[in-house]
Amino acid sequence: MLISRLLGQLGIQKSEERRAELQRNLMRHEARIGGTLFGPVPKGGRREFFCLDEHTWIWHEEFLDQTGKRQIKTTRYDVRPDGILKAQGGQPYQMVSPDEAVNLAEAARQYSRRVQQEVYHFV
Repeated sequence: MLISRLLGQLGIQKSEERRAELQRNLMRHEARIGGTLFGPVPKGGRREFFCLDEHTWIWHEEFLDQTGKRQIKTTRYDVRPDGILKAQGGQPYQMVSPDEAVNLAEAARQYSRRVQQEVYHFV
């Protein structure tokens, strides 16, 4: 009885671990797709754009500058009823301009369309 309960719990843990790993892999794949929305990623660089949750979008980019030094920029957008806040480089949140809000909305539409076509088309 104790052994079967223990084995059952191990099975549940394994199932939860597999589910969490699948979710991480899907998010990484979506982020790579999002990173290509605005053209090819430069050699030696990395670019990701993805929806973290229903209110948060992330733009992450790594690239080599003119001197060959690796630069990293991460921008977090928090979509709220009264506007979109943006935080970048450890700076405090600031409201985005209307033009940037329109650009983010268009990027989100493109992202959603591409992810649906390339990842979830079978669902």
